Amino acid sequence: MKEALVNRIIDVANHINDTHDTIRKTAKLYGYSKSTIHHDVSIKLKNIDYALYQKTKKVLEENFTEKHIRGGEATKRKYLKEEVEKE
Repeated sequence: MKEALVNRIIDVANHINDTHDTIRKTAKLYGYSKSTIHHDVSIKLKNIDYALYQKTKKVLEENFTEKHIRGGEATKRKYLKEEVEKE
């Protein structure tokens, strides 16, 4: 694997571990698709740095279990905003 690719994967994984950002937010920040970021940290990282992979996997699992809560909060904010705009 090319050194630049390995460095990118490690940078992305470290970012996710430090900030607990989601795959989508990380992808937007780094300018890659969420599929690329997900593939990098869930498959390629395993072969590069297994310990970092395990840490990152825990963060991704936390984000996955909280996903429905974030979605509900976003919907609530959306409808509250629409109510305020009607007034």
